[in-house]
Amino acid sequence: MVEAEVRQAIVDGEHVKILSIAYLVSAGLSVCVSMLGLLYAFMGVFFAHALTQLPAASGQAPPPEAFGWIFTVFGVGIFIAMNTFALLKYMSYRRLKQHRSRVLCMVVAGLSCLFIPYGTLLGIFTFIVLTRPSVVRMFSAQPPPIEAAALRGSGG
Repeated sequence: MVEAEVRQAIVDGEHVKILSIAYLVSAGLSVCVSMLGLLYAFMGVFFAHALTQLPAASGQAPPPEAFGWIFTVFGVGIFIAMNTFALLKYMSYRRLKQHRSRVLCMVVAGLSCLFIPYGTLLGIFTFIVLTRPSVVRMFSAQPPPIEAAALRGSGG
């Protein structure tokens, strides 16, 4: 029985390690996608400026300047949202490596399910791994307390 528990602990450790790497990759992809939001924002500023410079056609009003600002607000919103998701995924990466904050990792997994297909697979696999009883025990185990003497010795 002990050998099976050791084997399961090794498998669980490897699965959590793979999940942490996947969250780091996903965070990087989210940062890259956020750059598309900046592209939209710059396009919006360009359109807003260009629309004010257009000469009015006979009998027609020029397009509203707000059209460009809608692009800008949309782009900035995408940029902020994607960077927020990237930060959450990076936090989940760190917590998975440290075997802490299982609930945070599961919340981020639920949010990751919104990003089809990679995020959905990542979220589902995270739920599968983090709901195993052996992984729940792994995350609930408290690290050994740091003794005051060890702190004084390393503080030099």
